[in-house]
Amino acid sequence: MKQISKVKYPEIVVSLIGHNGNAFAIMVAVRKELKKNNISQSEIDQYFKEAMSGDYDNLLQVTAQWVNIQ
Repeated sequence: MKQISKVKYPEIVVSLIGHNGNAFAIMVAVRKELKKNNISQSEIDQYFKEAMSGDYDNLLQVTAQWVNIQ
């Protein structure tokens, strides 16, 4: 049975185009959009903790669970 994951903040869209695999640039782009949408600093800190808890693939998976990515 396939697990359906829900996006935590589906109204926030982050484009990954132009980041060329740069993990730091992706996290900065997500942080910018989270702040722009008045997400609390504790939530932003949680995103960073989850995003940095593994490799690049983990970063992409976590990001896709938090925001809509393009």
